[in-house]
Amino acid sequence: MTPVSNPYLTWLSSVLGAARTPRFGGGAAQAVMGYATGYGPAEVEIFVRSLRAHFDGRVVLFVDQDRPDLDELLAAHDVTAEALAWGDAWAPHPVTARFAAYETWLSERPWISDVLLTDVRDVVFQGDPFAEPVTGLEAFTEAEGDLLAAHAFNMKHLRSLAGEGMAQAVADKPCLCAGTILGPARAVTQLCRVLLMTAAIPRSGVASTFGTDQAAYNLAVHLGVVEAEVRSNFGRVATIGLSNADGLTISDDGLIVNPDGGISPVVHQYDRHVHLTAAVSAKWGRDDYSVTKARRKTFSDRRQRLVASIGRRLPEFR
Repeated sequence: MTPVSNPYLTWLSSVLGAARTPRFGGGAAQAVMGYATGYGPAEVEIFVRSLRAHFDGRVVLFVDQDRPDLDELLAAHDVTAEALAWGDAWAPHPVTARFAAYETWLSERPWISDVLLTDVRDVVFQGDPFAEPVTGLEAFTEAEGDLLAAHAFNMKHLRSLAGEGMAQAVADKPCLCAGTILGPARAVTQLCRVLLMTAAIPRSGVASTFGTDQAAYNLAVHLGVVEAEVRSNFGRVATIGLSNADGLTISDDGLIVNPDGGISPVVHQYDRHVHLTAAVSAKWGRDDYSVTKARRKTFSDRRQRLVASIGRRLPEFR
């Protein structure tokens, strides 16, 4: 039988091929980690400034090289800027590739006790994310009460990754958000490996699409491949992109208030609501930072996207 060979598996072997058996638990250092490739100061500033107002532990962002403006911001707030190990080599979509970066960094630093993996551009901090003791891996819901069956986007990628049967097996489970994951470093590292391996099945092209991370994450947790506690929304983390804007208010000191009157330390997707974005920017933004418009798509960009789309629909020879 001819061995399976494709770009994703080649990339995966390069990032996970080396045997690593770190003995976690020897330290008490906590870390917040994010993937900020393609971002400049305007997209990172609110995240960094709000986090540093509440947390003095390790903060690590994976960023592009040759961004002195971003390097200056991160250095001013004692944030470690990490370059990607694979450089200009082929890599899958960032939503998948980020877990390899996290896994490698954590495996090389077994003294890290607890870690928060989080999106960057649309996250603001309103307290110490580790104020509540960490007792195990925590998975946070996308929206209060929503099941996967109600999310066409997630169901689409579940089917693409694992087929109709597996998608239906978890359709009645809560929709989990891969944008914020918290837990002991050992458990988070194991989760990263599971997600990377899950993304290799059944077609490597799937790993190069936005949404694969969410599908793999929901499968891993709901099928018990990893042990995690599913946390309801508006606790340690508030994911509010799908929340009713009328239920989200701003306190006198500029904090986002949950519908129940509580304040979550971590707020994700606040930028989906105009009134919240204005308040967050007023509290944590800076007038001299402005977001640069995205580069126009070229013919080459569109052709590559078409090739990737076709590749996701063709079975590999096994």
